[in-house]
Amino acid sequence: MLVLPVPKLKALPPLGLYIHIPWCLRKCPYCDFNSHEIRGENGQVPEEAYVAALIRDLEASLSDVWGRRISSVFFGGGTPSLLSAQAMGSILTAVRTLFPLEHFAEVTLEANPGTFEAQKFGDFRQTGINRLSIGIQSFNPKHLRALGRVHNDLEARQAIEIALRNFDNINLDLMYALPEQTLEDAQADIEIACAQGVPHLSIYHLTLEPNTLFYRYPPKLPDDEQSSAMQDAIEQITTHHQYRNYETSAFARANKESRHNMNYWLFGDYLGIGAGAHSKISFADKIVRQMRYKQPKEYLTKAKANESLIQTQHELTSEDRGFEFMMNALRLTGGFETALFQERTGLPITSVQTQLDEAEQRGLLVHDIHRIKPTVLGRRFLNDLLQIFLPEKNSIG
Repeated sequence: MLVLPVPKLKALPPLGLYIHIPWCLRKCPYCDFNSHEIRGENGQVPEEAYVAALIRDLEASLSDVWGRRISSVFFGGGTPSLLSAQAMGSILTAVRTLFPLEHFAEVTLEANPGTFEAQKFGDFRQTGINRLSIGIQSFNPKHLRALGRVHNDLEARQAIEIALRNFDNINLDLMYALPEQTLEDAQADIEIACAQGVPHLSIYHLTLEPNTLFYRYPPKLPDDEQSSAMQDAIEQITTHHQYRNYETSAFARANKESRHNMNYWLFGDYLGIGAGAHSKISFADKIVRQMRYKQPKEYLTKAKANESLIQTQHELTSEDRGFEFMMNALRLTGGFETALFQERTGLPITSVQTQLDEAEQRGLLVHDIHRIKPTVLGRRFLNDLLQIFLPEKNSIG
């Protein structure tokens, strides 16, 4: 195998902060995220202990990112909106105390449309959260039941109404290719979502992931031809409503792209705290990936004992850097500036020249000295495009 020298970075990329809240009222049958149903005494989230653990996690992370500014904050889960506004305020106060936070930084909270959470939207806004991402998934009662969601279609609409009174930056999460969903059903969901007037939509194709109930007991899903027709309809409807499909599953009105997610897709850095959270942190001479302890009880126990919360850590090889950059950046409809590849990986663009040429010959991307971007065909067959850049494929013995 050809071993490339470890490249050095001339400058560090932007740094986002991801905060994982691992609890849900109920585990959805399609979900493979690190989320856990609330159990135990009174079915309550151990809020006080978990906030203390997150703050300790932040403090322990300072040495890895000392002096760097936080460009965005994202509360994900699980269901972060299960926490109280007071808890969110305590976490954000710690963030502002420990880190330089960019002025007008994007601060996103994932929320479910259940009545209990929606009633807290105004209080969340007062803590400094300025972007809400609501897990709608569908406006169809039948499909919500099939997905195991704890809200109904009326609560979904009410949550959006409450959110719009408190936030001007809102994302709705939706899914398509659902159990027994028709093309007309999918079109209706997207039309309703567009009519809400929110600036951002995330629309995901339902996939059967290992370690989920749907994977073990697969429901009847639309076939590839039906799913493709749904995807075409989604692109047409969103375009008609002035949304730009700027990333595989993301649609935004002008200047309302998710800044936090754009940082992921352009191979920026992110510090992940909380149970099971992942981090990517760059140094001048290395890029490191970390994962926190996944089980909430173990995470809390180690935090209380003042032990390290990092379960695994590894350094990216040169081959990993090139592939991971492409795996993220080629999801963007507009691609990326060619010079950014070397800026974020430390590698010259010539290190992937053979793969770029092959992808272009197959009609999957176009590239020149200024920009690299997937074609319409490349976007539709993204896995085929990314496979060209796999390290195993490109190693030579």
